[in-house]
Amino acid sequence: MKIAAAMTAGITAPLAGGSARALVRLVILLVGTIALFSVGFHVIMAMEGREFSWAASVYWTVVTMSTLGFGDIVFQSDLGRLYSIVVLFAGALLILVMLPFTFIQLVYLPWREATREARAPRSVPDGMHGHLIVTGRDALEEALIQRAITADVPYVLIVEDIEEAAALHDLGYRVMVGALDDPATYRAAAMERAAMLVTVRSDQSNANIAFTAREATPAGLIVATATSPDAVDVLELAGADHVIELGPLLGKAFARRILSPGAQCSVISTFEDLAIAEASAAGTELVGRSLSDLDLRQRFAVSVVGIWDRGALQIATPDLKVEESSILLLAGRREALDAYDQAYASDVNDPQTATDNHVVILGGGRVGRATADVLAAEGISSRIVEQRAERVERFPDAVIGDAADLEVLTEAGIDGTPAIVVTTHDDDTNIYLTLYCRKLRPDIEVLGRVRLDRNISTMHRAGADFVLSYASTGATDAWNRLRDDSTLLLAEGLVVFRVDMPERLAGRELRTTDIPARTGCSIIGIVAGEGCRTDLSPDDILPRNGQLLLIGDDRAEERFFERYVAGDGSGPGLLTRLRALVRSEK
Repeated sequence: MKIAAAMTAGITAPLAGGSARALVRLVILLVGTIALFSVGFHVIMAMEGREFSWAASVYWTVVTMSTLGFGDIVFQSDLGRLYSIVVLFAGALLILVMLPFTFIQLVYLPWREATREARAPRSVPDGMHGHLIVTGRDALEEALIQRAITADVPYVLIVEDIEEAAALHDLGYRVMVGALDDPATYRAAAMERAAMLVTVRSDQSNANIAFTAREATPAGLIVATATSPDAVDVLELAGADHVIELGPLLGKAFARRILSPGAQCSVISTFEDLAIAEASAAGTELVGRSLSDLDLRQRFAVSVVGIWDRGALQIATPDLKVEESSILLLAGRREALDAYDQAYASDVNDPQTATDNHVVILGGGRVGRATADVLAAEGISSRIVEQRAERVERFPDAVIGDAADLEVLTEAGIDGTPAIVVTTHDDDTNIYLTLYCRKLRPDIEVLGRVRLDRNISTMHRAGADFVLSYASTGATDAWNRLRDDSTLLLAEGLVVFRVDMPERLAGRELRTTDIPARTGCSIIGIVAGEGCRTDLSPDDILPRNGQLLLIGDDRAEERFFERYVAGDGSGPGLLTRLRALVRSEK
Protein backbone atom coordinates (compact mmCIF):
# COMPACT_ATOMS: atom_id res chain seq x y z
CA MET A 1 0.00 0.00 0.00
CA LYS A 2 2.83 2.39 0.82
CA ILE A 3 4.51 1.77 -2.52
CA ALA A 4 1.21 2.21 -4.38
CA ALA A 5 0.60 5.49 -2.57
CA ALA A 6 4.12 6.63 -3.37
CA MET A 7 3.61 5.77 -7.04
CA THR A 8 0.38 7.80 -7.11
CA ALA A 9 2.11 10.66 -5.37
CA GLY A 10 4.98 10.43 -7.83
CA ILE A 11 2.55 10.98 -10.70
CA THR A 12 0.32 13.67 -9.18
CA ALA A 13 2.65 15.71 -6.99
CA PRO A 14 5.16 16.67 -9.71
CA LEU A 15 2.35 18.03 -11.88
CA ALA A 16 1.65 20.85 -9.47
CA GLY A 17 2.87 24.40 -10.01
CA GLY A 18 5.26 25.19 -12.85
CA SER A 19 5.52 21.62 -14.10
CA ALA A 20 1.76 21.35 -14.54
CA ARG A 21 1.67 24.64 -16.42
CA ALA A 22 4.45 23.50 -18.72
CA LEU A 23 2.57 20.30 -19.52
CA VAL A 24 -0.67 22.21 -20.17
CA ARG A 25 1.14 24.62 -22.50
CA LEU A 26 2.60 21.70 -24.45
CA VAL A 27 -0.82 20.09 -24.83
CA ILE A 28 -2.33 23.41 -25.98
CA LEU A 29 0.51 23.79 -28.48
CA LEU A 30 -0.07 20.29 -29.83
CA VAL A 31 -3.84 20.80 -30.16
CA GLY A 32 -3.36 24.22 -31.78
CA THR A 33 -0.84 22.80 -34.24
CA ILE A 34 -3.20 19.99 -35.25
CA ALA A 35 -6.01 22.53 -35.73
CA LEU A 36 -3.80 24.85 -37.80
CA PHE A 37 -2.53 22.04 -40.07
CA SER A 38 -6.12 20.78 -40.49
CA VAL A 39 -7.16 24.22 -41.79
CA GLY A 40 -4.18 24.24 -44.15
CA PHE A 41 -5.23 20.77 -45.38
CA HIS A 42 -8.71 22.11 -46.27
CA VAL A 43 -7.30 25.16 -48.07
CA ILE A 44 -4.88 23.21 -50.27
CA MET A 45 -7.43 20.48 -51.04
CA ALA A 46 -9.88 23.24 -52.12
CA MET A 47 -7.19 24.64 -54.44
CA GLU A 48 -6.91 21.14 -56.00
CA GLY A 49 -10.70 21.06 -56.43
CA ARG A 50 -11.28 18.41 -53.80
CA GLU A 51 -13.38 18.52 -50.63
CA PHE A 52 -13.09 16.54 -47.35
CA SER A 53 -14.83 16.71 -43.98
CA TRP A 54 -13.22 18.28 -40.93
CA ALA A 55 -12.92 14.85 -39.37
CA ALA A 56 -10.95 13.69 -42.40
CA SER A 57 -8.69 16.73 -42.16
CA VAL A 58 -7.90 16.06 -38.50
CA TYR A 59 -7.38 12.38 -39.33
CA TRP A 60 -4.90 13.24 -42.14
CA THR A 61 -3.04 15.73 -39.91
CA VAL A 62 -2.60 13.28 -37.00
CA VAL A 63 -1.59 10.40 -39.32
CA THR A 64 0.98 12.57 -41.08
CA MET A 65 2.36 14.17 -37.89
CA SER A 66 2.78 10.76 -36.28
CA THR A 67 4.68 9.53 -39.39
CA LEU A 68 2.20 6.65 -39.91
CA GLY A 69 1.28 7.81 -43.43
CA PHE A 70 -1.44 5.36 -44.46
CA GLY A 71 -1.61 6.90 -47.98
CA ASP A 72 -5.40 6.78 -48.28
CA ILE A 73 -5.56 10.60 -48.55
CA VAL A 74 -2.77 12.32 -50.52
CA PHE A 75 -2.19 15.61 -52.27
CA GLN A 76 -1.82 15.67 -56.05
CA SER A 77 -0.03 19.03 -56.40
CA ASP A 78 3.57 19.91 -55.62
CA LEU A 79 2.32 22.50 -53.11
CA GLY A 80 0.38 19.80 -51.29
CA ARG A 81 3.36 17.47 -51.24
CA LEU A 82 5.59 20.22 -49.82
CA TYR A 83 2.91 20.93 -47.20
CA SER A 84 2.90 17.24 -46.24
CA ILE A 85 6.66 17.42 -45.61
CA VAL A 86 6.22 20.45 -43.35
CA VAL A 87 3.48 18.70 -41.36
CA LEU A 88 5.61 15.55 -41.12
CA PHE A 89 8.65 17.34 -39.66
CA ALA A 90 6.55 19.45 -37.30
CA GLY A 91 4.79 16.33 -36.04
CA ALA A 92 8.06 14.46 -35.55
CA LEU A 93 9.36 17.37 -33.48
CA LEU A 94 6.25 17.66 -31.34
CA ILE A 95 5.03 14.06 -30.98
CA LEU A 96 8.27 12.09 -31.18
CA VAL A 97 10.62 14.50 -29.37
CA MET A 98 9.00 17.21 -27.27
CA LEU A 99 6.04 15.22 -25.92
CA PRO A 100 8.06 12.13 -24.79
CA PHE A 101 10.78 14.35 -23.28
CA THR A 102 8.17 16.32 -21.34
CA PHE A 103 6.45 13.13 -20.19
CA ILE A 104 9.75 11.68 -18.98
CA GLN A 105 10.70 14.83 -17.09
CA LEU A 106 7.32 15.59 -15.57
CA VAL A 107 5.82 12.14 -15.02
CA TYR A 108 8.21 9.18 -15.37
CA LEU A 109 11.24 10.51 -13.49
CA PRO A 110 9.18 11.82 -10.52
CA TRP A 111 7.34 8.49 -10.41
CA ARG A 112 10.65 6.61 -10.43
CA GLU A 113 12.00 8.85 -7.67
CA ALA A 114 8.89 8.32 -5.54
CA THR A 115 9.12 4.55 -6.03
CA ARG A 116 12.78 4.61 -5.03
CA GLU A 117 11.91 6.69 -1.96
CA ALA A 118 9.37 4.04 -0.99
CA ARG A 119 12.06 1.33 -1.27
CA ALA A 120 14.52 3.43 0.75
CA PRO A 121 12.56 5.17 3.53
CA ARG A 122 13.97 8.02 5.56
CA SER A 123 12.52 6.87 8.88
CA VAL A 124 11.60 3.68 10.67
CA PRO A 125 7.97 2.60 11.18
CA ASP A 126 6.21 4.37 14.04
CA GLY A 127 5.73 1.20 16.03
CA MET A 128 9.33 -0.03 15.89
CA HIS A 129 11.05 -0.35 19.25
CA GLY A 130 13.79 -2.42 20.86
CA HIS A 131 15.56 -2.51 17.50
CA LEU A 132 19.20 -2.65 16.46
CA ILE A 133 20.67 0.26 14.46
CA VAL A 134 23.79 -0.35 12.37
CA THR A 135 25.66 2.25 10.36
CA GLY A 136 27.38 0.12 7.72
CA ARG A 137 28.03 -3.31 6.27
CA ASP A 138 31.33 -4.22 7.84
CA ALA A 139 31.80 -7.95 8.50
CA LEU A 140 31.03 -7.38 12.18
CA GLU A 141 27.83 -5.50 11.37
CA GLU A 142 26.82 -8.22 8.88
CA ALA A 143 27.28 -10.77 11.67
CA LEU A 144 25.08 -8.67 13.96
CA ILE A 145 22.40 -8.42 11.27
CA GLN A 146 22.56 -12.19 10.92
CA ARG A 147 22.06 -12.60 14.67
CA ALA A 148 19.15 -10.15 14.63
CA ILE A 149 17.45 -12.10 11.83
CA THR A 150 18.03 -15.37 13.67
CA ALA A 151 16.59 -14.06 16.94
CA ASP A 152 13.75 -12.16 15.20
CA VAL A 153 15.02 -8.83 16.55
CA PRO A 154 14.10 -5.80 14.39
CA TYR A 155 17.01 -3.87 12.91
CA VAL A 156 17.64 -1.00 10.53
CA LEU A 157 20.71 -0.30 8.40
CA ILE A 158 21.39 3.42 7.87
CA VAL A 159 22.71 4.17 4.36
CA GLU A 160 23.67 7.62 3.12
CA ASP A 161 23.32 6.98 -0.63
CA ILE A 162 19.74 6.50 -1.80
CA GLU A 163 20.72 4.33 -4.78
CA GLU A 164 22.66 1.97 -2.53
CA ALA A 165 19.78 1.93 -0.06
CA ALA A 166 17.29 0.97 -2.78
CA ALA A 167 19.59 -1.80 -4.00
CA LEU A 168 20.01 -3.16 -0.46
CA HIS A 169 16.26 -3.00 0.07
CA ASP A 170 15.79 -5.17 -3.00
CA LEU A 171 18.26 -7.67 -1.49
CA GLY A 172 16.14 -8.00 1.64
CA TYR A 173 17.81 -5.55 4.04
CA ARG A 174 15.80 -3.23 6.26
CA VAL A 175 17.33 0.11 5.29
CA MET A 176 16.86 3.78 6.03
CA VAL A 177 18.39 6.71 4.18
CA GLY A 178 20.11 9.36 6.27
CA ALA A 179 23.34 11.28 6.85
CA LEU A 180 25.38 9.75 9.64
CA ASP A 181 26.49 13.16 10.90
CA ASP A 182 22.95 14.58 11.16
CA PRO A 183 21.06 14.29 14.48
CA ALA A 184 17.79 14.18 12.52
CA THR A 185 18.84 10.78 11.13
CA TYR A 186 18.93 9.21 14.59
CA ARG A 187 15.66 10.82 15.58
CA ALA A 188 14.13 9.38 12.39
CA ALA A 189 15.65 6.00 13.31
CA ALA A 190 13.84 6.20 16.68
CA MET A 191 17.09 6.07 18.60
CA GLU A 192 15.20 6.81 21.81
CA ARG A 193 13.27 3.53 21.36
CA ALA A 194 16.19 1.49 20.03
CA ALA A 195 17.98 -1.17 22.03
CA MET A 196 21.41 -0.44 20.59
CA LEU A 197 23.33 1.47 17.92
CA VAL A 198 26.52 -0.13 16.59
CA THR A 199 29.14 1.69 14.54
CA VAL A 200 32.20 -0.03 13.10
CA ARG A 201 34.11 2.63 11.20
CA SER A 202 37.31 4.59 11.77
CA ASP A 203 37.87 5.94 15.26
CA GLN A 204 37.16 9.49 14.04
CA SER A 205 33.93 8.51 12.27
CA ASN A 206 32.79 6.45 15.24
CA ALA A 207 33.34 9.42 17.56
CA ASN A 208 31.33 11.67 15.22
CA ILE A 209 28.46 9.16 14.99
CA ALA A 210 28.37 8.55 18.75
CA PHE A 211 28.42 12.28 19.50
CA THR A 212 25.73 13.03 16.90
CA ALA A 213 23.46 10.21 18.08
CA ARG A 214 23.87 11.31 21.70
CA GLU A 215 23.00 14.84 20.65
CA ALA A 216 19.76 13.51 19.17
CA THR A 217 18.74 11.62 22.32
CA PRO A 218 20.32 10.57 25.64
CA ALA A 219 18.48 7.23 25.44
CA GLY A 220 19.69 4.08 23.74
CA LEU A 221 22.88 2.05 24.04
CA ILE A 222 25.78 3.01 21.75
CA VAL A 223 28.51 0.48 20.95
CA ALA A 224 31.56 1.51 18.92
CA THR A 225 34.79 -0.16 17.89
CA ALA A 226 38.24 1.31 18.46
CA THR A 227 41.42 0.52 16.58
CA SER A 228 43.64 2.64 18.82
CA PRO A 229 43.78 2.37 22.63
CA ASP A 230 43.92 6.17 22.77
CA ALA A 231 40.53 6.37 21.05
CA VAL A 232 38.68 4.54 23.82
CA ASP A 233 38.45 7.56 26.14
CA VAL A 234 37.48 9.85 23.25
CA LEU A 235 34.69 7.52 22.14
CA GLU A 236 33.36 7.27 25.69
CA LEU A 237 33.42 11.06 26.00
CA ALA A 238 31.60 11.28 22.68
CA GLY A 239 28.75 9.19 24.06
CA ALA A 240 29.64 5.53 23.45
CA ASP A 241 28.46 3.30 26.30
CA HIS A 242 30.68 0.37 25.31
CA VAL A 243 33.86 0.38 23.23
CA ILE A 244 35.10 -2.82 21.61
CA GLU A 245 38.86 -3.05 21.07
CA LEU A 246 38.88 -5.82 18.51
CA GLY A 247 42.63 -6.48 18.56
CA PRO A 248 42.89 -7.13 22.31
CA LEU A 249 39.56 -9.00 22.26
CA LEU A 250 40.83 -11.44 19.67
CA GLY A 251 44.25 -11.63 21.29
CA LYS A 252 42.71 -12.60 24.63
CA ALA A 253 40.69 -15.33 22.94
CA PHE A 254 43.82 -16.80 21.35
CA ALA A 255 45.79 -16.55 24.57
CA ARG A 256 43.00 -18.23 26.54
CA ARG A 257 43.14 -21.14 24.16
CA ILE A 258 46.93 -21.44 24.45
CA LEU A 259 46.76 -21.29 28.25
CA SER A 260 44.25 -24.16 28.45
CA PRO A 261 46.30 -26.71 30.43
CA GLY A 262 45.88 -29.92 28.48
CA ALA A 263 43.78 -32.65 30.09
CA GLN A 264 42.95 -30.47 33.08
CA CYS A 265 39.57 -28.68 32.85
CA SER A 266 39.92 -25.09 31.69
CA VAL A 267 36.87 -23.07 32.71
CA ILE A 268 35.88 -20.77 29.87
CA SER A 269 32.56 -19.46 31.18
CA THR A 270 30.32 -19.58 34.21
CA PHE A 271 26.59 -19.15 34.60
CA GLU A 272 25.60 -18.80 38.25
CA ASP A 273 26.88 -22.05 39.80
CA LEU A 274 27.39 -23.81 36.45
CA ALA A 275 30.87 -23.87 34.90
CA ILE A 276 31.57 -24.61 31.24
CA ALA A 277 35.03 -26.00 30.61
CA GLU A 278 37.09 -27.66 27.95
CA ALA A 279 39.66 -30.41 28.38
CA SER A 280 41.88 -32.27 25.96
CA ALA A 281 41.53 -36.04 25.79
CA ALA A 282 45.08 -36.53 24.46
CA GLY A 283 47.08 -38.98 26.57
CA THR A 284 44.20 -39.98 28.83
CA GLU A 285 42.32 -43.26 29.22
CA LEU A 286 39.30 -41.53 27.63
CA VAL A 287 40.71 -42.08 24.14
CA GLY A 288 39.07 -44.87 22.19
CA ARG A 289 36.05 -45.18 24.49
CA SER A 290 32.45 -44.09 23.90
CA LEU A 291 30.66 -41.61 26.15
CA SER A 292 28.28 -44.30 27.36
CA ASP A 293 31.26 -46.41 28.48
CA LEU A 294 32.79 -43.47 30.35
CA ASP A 295 29.51 -42.49 32.08
CA LEU A 296 31.02 -39.21 33.32
CA ARG A 297 27.65 -37.86 34.45
CA GLN A 298 27.09 -40.75 36.83
CA ARG A 299 30.67 -40.81 38.13
CA PHE A 300 31.42 -37.10 38.52
CA ALA A 301 28.12 -35.23 37.83
CA VAL A 302 29.85 -33.79 34.77
CA SER A 303 28.00 -33.60 31.46
CA VAL A 304 29.83 -33.93 28.14
CA VAL A 305 27.83 -31.51 26.00
CA GLY A 306 29.92 -31.96 22.87
CA ILE A 307 33.24 -32.87 21.37
CA TRP A 308 34.93 -30.73 18.78
CA ASP A 309 38.02 -31.15 16.68
CA ARG A 310 39.36 -28.41 14.38
CA GLY A 311 36.10 -26.52 14.36
CA ALA A 312 33.77 -29.48 13.81
CA LEU A 313 31.35 -29.84 16.69
CA GLN A 314 29.94 -33.29 17.40
CA ILE A 315 26.85 -33.35 19.59
CA ALA A 316 27.26 -35.67 22.54
CA THR A 317 25.56 -39.01 21.92
CA PRO A 318 26.03 -42.26 23.90
CA ASP A 319 27.94 -43.98 21.10
CA LEU A 320 30.23 -41.02 20.29
CA LYS A 321 33.84 -42.15 20.58
CA VAL A 322 36.64 -40.03 22.05
CA GLU A 323 39.71 -39.62 19.82
CA GLU A 324 43.27 -38.55 20.62
CA SER A 325 42.60 -35.10 19.10
CA SER A 326 39.24 -34.59 20.82
CA ILE A 327 38.48 -31.55 22.95
CA LEU A 328 35.70 -32.30 25.44
CA LEU A 329 33.20 -29.57 26.28
CA LEU A 330 32.12 -30.18 29.86
CA ALA A 331 29.43 -28.64 32.04
CA GLY A 332 29.09 -29.03 35.76
CA ARG A 333 29.68 -27.49 39.14
CA ARG A 334 33.22 -26.52 40.14
CA GLU A 335 33.57 -29.40 42.55
CA ALA A 336 32.45 -31.86 39.86
CA LEU A 337 35.10 -30.53 37.44
CA ASP A 338 37.73 -30.82 40.21
CA ALA A 339 36.76 -34.48 40.63
CA TYR A 340 37.18 -34.99 36.88
CA ASP A 341 40.66 -33.42 37.04
CA GLN A 342 41.73 -35.70 39.86
CA ALA A 343 40.77 -38.70 37.76
CA TYR A 344 42.22 -37.69 34.38
CA ALA A 345 44.55 -34.67 34.59
CA SER A 346 47.16 -36.83 36.33
CA ASP A 347 47.13 -39.24 33.38
CA VAL A 348 49.31 -36.91 31.32
CA ASN A 349 52.56 -35.12 31.91
CA ASP A 350 52.87 -31.94 33.93
CA PRO A 351 50.42 -29.54 32.31
CA GLN A 352 52.93 -26.73 32.41
CA THR A 353 55.20 -28.51 29.92
CA ALA A 354 52.99 -27.22 27.13
CA THR A 355 54.08 -23.67 27.96
CA ASP A 356 57.75 -24.25 28.88
CA ASN A 357 58.77 -23.12 25.38
CA HIS A 358 57.75 -19.84 23.83
CA VAL A 359 54.76 -19.44 21.53
CA VAL A 360 55.42 -18.29 17.96
CA ILE A 361 53.13 -15.52 16.68
CA LEU A 362 53.09 -14.83 12.94
CA GLY A 363 52.13 -11.20 12.41
CA GLY A 364 52.85 -8.18 14.58
CA GLY A 365 49.59 -6.33 14.08
CA ARG A 366 47.07 -5.46 16.77
CA VAL A 367 45.98 -9.08 17.25
CA GLY A 368 49.51 -10.45 17.36
CA ARG A 369 50.71 -7.84 19.82
CA ALA A 370 47.63 -8.29 22.02
CA THR A 371 48.16 -12.06 22.10
CA ALA A 372 51.79 -11.58 23.15
CA ASP A 373 50.78 -9.10 25.88
CA VAL A 374 48.18 -11.44 27.41
CA LEU A 375 50.61 -14.37 27.35
CA ALA A 376 53.31 -12.24 28.95
CA ALA A 377 50.91 -11.25 31.74
CA GLU A 378 50.47 -14.97 32.47
CA GLY A 379 54.22 -15.59 32.47
CA ILE A 380 54.31 -17.25 29.04
CA SER A 381 56.99 -16.06 26.61
CA SER A 382 56.28 -15.53 22.93
CA ARG A 383 58.16 -14.53 19.83
CA ILE A 384 56.55 -12.43 17.09
CA VAL A 385 57.55 -12.77 13.43
CA GLU A 386 56.95 -9.50 11.59
CA GLN A 387 58.28 -7.89 8.40
CA ARG A 388 57.85 -4.28 9.60
CA ALA A 389 60.25 -3.61 12.48
CA GLU A 390 58.43 -0.47 13.67
CA ARG A 391 55.40 -2.56 14.62
CA VAL A 392 57.28 -4.66 17.18
CA GLU A 393 59.80 -2.19 18.61
CA ARG A 394 58.72 -2.96 22.19
CA PHE A 395 59.22 -6.70 21.72
CA PRO A 396 62.98 -7.33 21.94
CA ASP A 397 62.66 -11.01 21.02
CA ALA A 398 60.74 -10.32 17.81
CA VAL A 399 62.12 -11.80 14.59
CA ILE A 400 62.08 -9.46 11.61
CA GLY A 401 61.45 -11.25 8.33
CA ASP A 402 59.03 -13.15 6.13
CA ALA A 403 57.13 -15.88 7.99
CA ALA A 404 57.14 -17.98 4.81
CA ASP A 405 60.94 -18.21 5.02
CA LEU A 406 62.07 -21.42 6.75
CA GLU A 407 65.19 -19.72 8.16
CA VAL A 408 63.02 -17.03 9.75
CA LEU A 409 60.69 -19.63 11.27
CA THR A 410 63.65 -21.63 12.54
CA GLU A 411 65.08 -18.50 14.16
CA ALA A 412 61.67 -17.87 15.76
CA GLY A 413 61.79 -21.36 17.27
CA ILE A 414 59.21 -23.33 15.30
CA ASP A 415 61.04 -26.58 16.11
CA GLY A 416 60.33 -26.32 19.83
CA THR A 417 57.16 -24.25 20.14
CA PRO A 418 53.95 -25.91 21.40
CA ALA A 419 51.73 -23.49 19.45
CA ILE A 420 51.73 -21.10 16.51
CA VAL A 421 49.28 -18.20 16.18
CA VAL A 422 48.67 -16.92 12.63
CA THR A 423 47.36 -13.35 12.90
CA THR A 424 47.99 -11.47 9.63
CA HIS A 425 45.18 -9.37 8.19
CA ASP A 426 45.09 -11.23 4.86
CA ASP A 427 43.14 -14.50 4.67
CA ASP A 428 45.16 -15.88 1.76
CA THR A 429 48.38 -15.31 3.69
CA ASN A 430 46.94 -16.95 6.81
CA ILE A 431 45.84 -20.02 4.86
CA TYR A 432 49.25 -20.23 3.20
CA LEU A 433 51.13 -19.95 6.51
CA THR A 434 48.82 -22.47 8.19
CA LEU A 435 49.48 -25.02 5.46
CA TYR A 436 53.23 -24.39 5.73
CA CYS A 437 53.39 -24.62 9.53
CA ARG A 438 51.22 -27.74 9.62
CA LYS A 439 53.57 -29.40 7.11
CA LEU A 440 56.63 -28.43 9.14
CA ARG A 441 55.17 -29.40 12.53
CA PRO A 442 52.21 -31.84 12.33
CA ASP A 443 52.16 -32.17 16.12
CA ILE A 444 51.74 -28.55 17.23
CA GLU A 445 48.59 -26.54 17.82
CA VAL A 446 47.89 -23.96 15.10
CA LEU A 447 45.56 -21.06 15.85
CA GLY A 448 44.48 -18.63 13.15
CA ARG A 449 42.21 -15.74 12.31
CA VAL A 450 40.16 -14.97 9.23
CA ARG A 451 38.47 -11.87 7.91
CA LEU A 452 35.80 -13.49 5.70
CA ASP A 453 33.42 -16.17 6.93
CA ARG A 454 33.81 -18.26 3.79
CA ASN A 455 37.47 -18.87 4.66
CA ILE A 456 36.75 -20.46 8.05
CA SER A 457 36.39 -23.98 6.67
CA THR A 458 39.42 -23.44 4.43
CA MET A 459 41.55 -22.54 7.44
CA HIS A 460 40.43 -25.71 9.22
CA ARG A 461 41.19 -27.81 6.14
CA ALA A 462 44.60 -26.18 5.94
CA GLY A 463 45.34 -27.52 9.41
CA ALA A 464 44.21 -24.87 11.91
CA ASP A 465 42.99 -26.27 15.23
CA PHE A 466 41.27 -23.07 16.31
CA VAL A 467 39.93 -20.21 14.15
CA LEU A 468 38.46 -16.85 15.15
CA SER A 469 37.57 -13.67 13.30
CA TYR A 470 36.94 -10.03 14.10
CA ALA A 471 33.36 -10.41 12.92
CA SER A 472 32.18 -13.20 15.21
CA THR A 473 34.22 -12.15 18.23
CA GLY A 474 33.12 -8.52 18.02
CA ALA A 475 29.53 -9.37 17.12
CA THR A 476 29.24 -11.72 20.10
CA ASP A 477 30.58 -9.04 22.43
CA ALA A 478 28.15 -6.44 21.05
CA TRP A 479 25.22 -8.89 21.04
CA ASN A 480 25.74 -9.64 24.71
CA ARG A 481 25.27 -5.91 25.39
CA LEU A 482 22.01 -5.96 23.44
CA ARG A 483 20.41 -9.11 24.81
CA ASP A 484 22.39 -9.66 28.03
CA ASP A 485 22.24 -13.38 27.28
CA SER A 486 25.90 -14.19 27.86
CA THR A 487 26.50 -15.73 24.46
CA LEU A 488 29.91 -17.37 24.62
CA LEU A 489 32.02 -17.81 21.49
CA LEU A 490 34.04 -21.03 21.86
CA ALA A 491 35.39 -20.99 18.30
CA GLU A 492 34.37 -19.46 15.00
CA GLY A 493 30.68 -20.27 14.68
CA LEU A 494 30.55 -22.36 17.88
CA VAL A 495 28.61 -20.70 20.69
CA VAL A 496 26.98 -21.33 24.04
CA PHE A 497 23.75 -19.34 24.28
CA ARG A 498 20.85 -18.90 26.66
CA VAL A 499 17.20 -18.46 25.69
CA ASP A 500 13.91 -18.08 27.54
CA MET A 501 11.85 -21.26 27.40
CA PRO A 502 10.00 -21.21 24.04
CA GLU A 503 6.23 -21.62 24.27
CA ARG A 504 6.45 -24.66 21.99
CA LEU A 505 8.71 -26.50 24.43
CA ALA A 506 7.26 -25.47 27.79
CA GLY A 507 5.64 -28.33 29.69
CA ARG A 508 7.01 -31.08 27.44
CA GLU A 509 9.22 -33.99 28.44
CA LEU A 510 12.78 -33.54 27.30
CA ARG A 511 12.67 -36.84 25.37
CA THR A 512 9.78 -35.62 23.21
CA THR A 513 11.59 -32.50 21.96
CA ASP A 514 14.42 -34.27 20.15
CA ILE A 515 16.24 -30.93 20.03
CA PRO A 516 19.71 -32.28 19.06
CA ALA A 517 18.35 -34.22 16.07
CA ARG A 518 16.08 -31.42 14.87
CA THR A 519 18.43 -28.46 15.34
CA GLY A 520 21.97 -29.69 16.00
CA CYS A 521 22.02 -27.93 19.39
CA SER A 522 22.80 -29.73 22.62
CA ILE A 523 21.16 -28.78 25.92
CA ILE A 524 23.72 -27.97 28.60
CA GLY A 525 21.30 -27.16 31.38
CA ILE A 526 17.90 -25.89 32.45
CA VAL A 527 17.62 -22.71 34.47
CA ALA A 528 14.69 -22.64 36.85
CA GLY A 529 14.34 -20.88 40.16
CA GLU A 530 17.64 -20.21 41.88
CA GLY A 531 20.06 -22.37 39.92
CA CYS A 532 20.94 -24.23 36.76
CA ARG A 533 20.53 -28.01 36.52
CA THR A 534 22.90 -30.04 34.38
CA ASP A 535 21.97 -33.52 35.60
CA LEU A 536 19.22 -33.86 33.01
CA SER A 537 17.26 -36.97 32.15
CA PRO A 538 14.89 -37.71 29.24
CA ASP A 539 11.95 -37.66 31.69
CA ASP A 540 12.55 -34.06 32.82
CA ILE A 541 9.68 -31.63 32.22
CA LEU A 542 10.75 -28.31 30.69
CA PRO A 543 9.58 -25.52 33.03
CA ARG A 544 7.35 -22.85 31.53
CA ASN A 545 9.15 -19.95 33.26
CA GLY A 546 12.66 -21.35 32.90
CA GLN A 547 15.52 -20.91 30.48
CA LEU A 548 17.54 -23.25 28.30
CA LEU A 549 21.32 -23.18 28.10
CA LEU A 550 22.43 -24.63 24.75
CA ILE A 551 25.54 -25.17 22.67
CA GLY A 552 25.79 -25.40 18.89
CA ASP A 553 27.37 -23.97 15.79
CA ASP A 554 25.88 -20.95 14.04
CA ARG A 555 23.62 -23.01 11.76
CA ALA A 556 22.34 -25.04 14.72
CA GLU A 557 21.55 -21.83 16.59
CA GLU A 558 19.64 -20.55 13.56
CA ARG A 559 17.65 -23.76 13.27
CA PHE A 560 16.72 -23.65 16.96
CA PHE A 561 15.45 -20.06 16.79
CA GLU A 562 13.60 -20.65 13.55
CA ARG A 563 11.92 -23.83 14.74
CA TYR A 564 11.07 -22.94 18.32
CA VAL A 565 11.20 -19.13 18.60
CA ALA A 566 10.67 -17.28 15.31
CA GLY A 567 9.52 -19.83 12.73
CA ASP A 568 6.45 -21.98 12.42
CA GLY A 569 8.30 -25.26 12.04
CA SER A 570 6.78 -25.96 8.65
CA GLY A 571 9.84 -25.37 6.57
CA PRO A 572 11.96 -22.49 5.23
CA GLY A 573 10.19 -19.19 5.65
CA LEU A 574 10.95 -15.50 5.45
CA LEU A 575 13.81 -15.70 7.97
CA THR A 576 15.54 -18.38 5.94
CA ARG A 577 15.22 -16.35 2.74
CA LEU A 578 16.56 -13.23 4.43
CA ARG A 579 19.52 -15.16 5.84
CA ALA A 580 20.31 -16.48 2.38
CA LEU A 581 20.28 -12.94 1.03
CA VAL A 582 22.59 -11.72 3.79
CA ARG A 583 25.03 -14.59 3.17
CA SER A 584 25.02 -14.01 -0.59
CA GLU A 585 26.38 -10.52 -0.01
CA LYS A 586 29.33 -11.64 2.09
